[in-house]
Amino acid sequence: MIQTNVFDYIRVLDKAADASWLRNDAIANNISNVDTPGYKRQDVAFESVLKKELGRSRYETMDEKVADLKTERLQGRTYTDYSGYSYRIDGNNVDIDNEEAMLAENQLKYQGLITCINQEFTNLQIVMQ
Repeated sequence: MIQTNVFDYIRVLDKAADASWLRNDAIANNISNVDTPGYKRQDVAFESVLKKELGRSRYETMDEKVADLKTERLQGRTYTDYSGYSYRIDGNNVDIDNEEAMLAENQLKYQGLITCINQEFTNLQIVMQ
């Protein structure tokens, strides 16, 4: 039987895509509240969670690290960014230019993740033929 850890990578890519989707929602919410007095921008923490989980096993290969990951721990977490900071008189800390740049970056990241997931399944199809 063929040993493969392709599904381990697909699970991690899926969690990353979910977090990217969640970040897209947070950024869209920030943009829609750009003129709301007192609103504080939201963001999603995922990359730091992934780095922490991968760092748990220090002397393993990347394949072993990914295989040992507990995917239930890989959840994007929404948080309020710079809640005590505001450069505007109304207390809002959303910078529309920054949000639009982050939205474009996140959309590219999401598209890249989906492309990687599709490529993994394409590779599986090729191997099975």
